[in-house]
Amino acid sequence: MSKSPAPSKLDLTDRAPKLASRRNVLFGLGAVGLVAGCSRSMEFDMPAMGLDTTTTGSIRPQISVDKQVTRPELMYASFTDEGYQLPEIPFAKVDPKFRRQIVVDPTGEAPGTIVVRLQERYLYLVQPGGDAIRYGVGIGRDGFLWNGRANIQYGKKWPTWTPPRVMIARKPELVKWAGGQPGGLDNPLGARALYIYKDGQDTGYRVHGSPEWWTIGQAMSSGCVRMINQDVIDLYSRVNGKTPIVVS
Repeated sequence: MSKSPAPSKLDLTDRAPKLASRRNVLFGLGAVGLVAGCSRSMEFDMPAMGLDTTTTGSIRPQISVDKQVTRPELMYASFTDEGYQLPEIPFAKVDPKFRRQIVVDPTGEAPGTIVVRLQERYLYLVQPGGDAIRYGVGIGRDGFLWNGRANIQYGKKWPTWTPPRVMIARKPELVKWAGGQPGGLDNPLGARALYIYKDGQDTGYRVHGSPEWWTIGQAMSSGCVRMINQDVIDLYSRVNGKTPIVVS
């Protein structure tokens, strides 16, 4: 049986660049895999675009793709709406977690659904593709909480507020508004109100704006879900027709 001749020095020299090239490729792939394994999200240096860079904690870009979810100084700036000059919100005094932002949807509800998590003090508007827009909210204090599945029947801009009779009984000074307080900057319903109906009946509860931005994240309303005026205007602009709402 004949034996294969031993490789000459020339053969080994010819192979060396190929072997080195292969090692470099394998090392490069390993390095890429290492970086990919450690990275939780993609980093972008795009401050000029004014985008929200808050990470959602998932493997996805940190930047927002929604032009209405941007830097807080833009989202909560003063502007004129329907003839009313909304004051700027001192957002630095608002816990960052209660500012408008895009997060991975934790609700499992269908896109277009509003979900209020009372204990978290969050309102989610579920988006297609697994995301949700999250807003901070204030909720009702103990004894003034409602929960369940219902629908937003309709919404109003700068709505009239009519205090319930039981509220007037507790606060007689509100009797002057028994016929309704016109919409305005001091109106408790704020810039927008979304009216919650269940089985075709008005529950008496609302998702609404509030001039009292400092109450966001707290439990001190009379049962309604209150939002920063700039946030409720944004939410109102995204809700079309009857919208399912889950309060839990």
